Amino acid sequence: MASRKALSIVIIIFFFIFPLHTYKDAYTRSIFTINQSLVKRYEKQYGPGASERLTQWIELINNNYNEDDLKKLKIVNDFFNKLKFIDDIIHWKQEDYWATPAEFLSSGAGDCEDFAISKFYTLIKMGISEEKLTLTYTKSITLNQAHMVLTYYPSASAQPLILDNIDKQIKPSIQRKDLLPVYSLNGTGLWIAKQRGKGKLVGDGSNLKKWNELISKLEKEGFTD
Repeated sequence: MASRKALSIVIIIFFFIFPLHTYKDAYTRSIFTINQSLVKRYEKQYGPGASERLTQWIELINNNYNEDDLKKLKIVNDFFNKLKFIDDIIHWKQEDYWATPAEFLSSGAGDCEDFAISKFYTLIKMGISEEKLTLTYTKSITLNQAHMVLTYYPSASAQPLILDNIDKQIKPSIQRKDLLPVYSLNGTGLWIAKQRGKGKLVGDGSNLKKWNELISKLEKEGFTD
């Protein structure tokens, strides 16, 4: 009888310390993986570093899934900001190329769109709602050129946080006076940014050619959801 009572106490303590939802998330969510044929293809194309970086990416997503949003933002921002910046025309031999995260990581370099897209996709895979994330085209006053960043909205009415490959520290948009927002998009909408927020909804992402091309490439790589 005493042993049963002791076992009951242990069970109660266990679920008090480790809430049930933690284990529900761990067992009901899909573990993120990459098709090994894709890894081998990119390793052959870009060298052994490609496989190492893709493995690190898989581990980052799976090992940090249950962290809070702000910690996920920092982990992902720091991870991708270690890669090199190279203009599309030099790296991809195209004027404007949107790489998938696997392409970006495998090649080890890319431009601002590649940084922003990879952070966007990774955070969604880590459980952050797509409604909180947008890819935002801005004009960089400092560089005097177009520049893409990732924006995160803690709530619909909140000032977004900026994840950037130039200023590597995550900051509220109001502190980024060097950026003038032009438009933002994700899989659910396209906004003309007349203010430092999402701005006016003018359509959905389906009418943007580069977005559709990116989704098509993700599907070919096996990343369909």
